[in-house]
Amino acid sequence: MPAAQMPFARRAQGILSRIAPDRRRHKRVPVELLGRFMRESKHEYPCKLIDISVGGAAISSPFPVVEEAGGEGVVLGERVVAYFDHIGGIEGLVVRGFRGGFAFRIVATPHKREKLAATLTWLANRELDGADERRHERVTPRESVAQKLTLAQGIVIECRVLDVSIAGASIGSPARPAIGTEVMLGKLRARVMRHHAQGFGVQFIDIQNAATLKRDFG
Repeated sequence: MPAAQMPFARRAQGILSRIAPDRRRHKRVPVELLGRFMRESKHEYPCKLIDISVGGAAISSPFPVVEEAGGEGVVLGERVVAYFDHIGGIEGLVVRGFRGGFAFRIVATPHKREKLAATLTWLANRELDGADERRHERVTPRESVAQKLTLAQGIVIECRVLDVSIAGASIGSPARPAIGTEVMLGKLRARVMRHHAQGFGVQFIDIQNAATLKRDFG
């Protein structure tokens, strides 16, 4: 019988027999990040990352996991693609369900896994309060050069970068965007994390290259 015509439960069992032993080979990093995931139907849904390793991830989801297609459940063996800030897009196969979510094995190239491992190391070392990462070397610009900051609704204002690291920056500005909102510092996507006397602090949504930051801000 062709694989495409094979009963779904049998195909899923074959997939899971290869996946399950691999599930806990890598150390999981507990981290909460909001995101979204896309099912094979191409429909997208909100989710929240619970923990992740280079081998797999667990996310909260409004859908239960089921063994056969039909209804609203996520199917064992179904391919999903999830996107989270800092991490980007990851895809994989659903391997198990639990109350309030499911876990999937990440399918990625060796290069993608190396990049993910570096990101997870950074995530594991972040300060627990989620504030702008202070363990990274920070660059203080030699001059307070004006930068373009894009706020919500496309409003563009000038600001000063007081200091910057690969994870975030301290911005000098009379503006006080709401904490949690996204802004653009030049071409860098960031999220407002705190307010301070001179302005506010942002965390970059994607980890930046230290050499590039030194060149642009140093």
